[in-house]
Amino acid sequence: MYWTLELASYLADAPWPATKDELIDYAIRTGAPLEVVENLQDIEDDEEEVFDSILEIWPDYPTKEDYLWNEDEY
Repeated sequence: MYWTLELASYLADAPWPATKDELIDYAIRTGAPLEVVENLQDIEDDEEEVFDSILEIWPDYPTKEDYLWNEDEY
């Protein structure tokens, strides 16, 4: 399983919180690349686990805090 920023961006607007199966369904319905679906399928099966955000799937996903500019200046 590997994630890139491009692949993970397909899940950015997913209906969080969501289970693994819901995320796979969302990826298929939105036309995400096959690699996204395969990565989601590689997640350990735990039917009851609910993911609250992309950070629980890919902890390295960049967030607003990762950028160093001050939004108030713009």
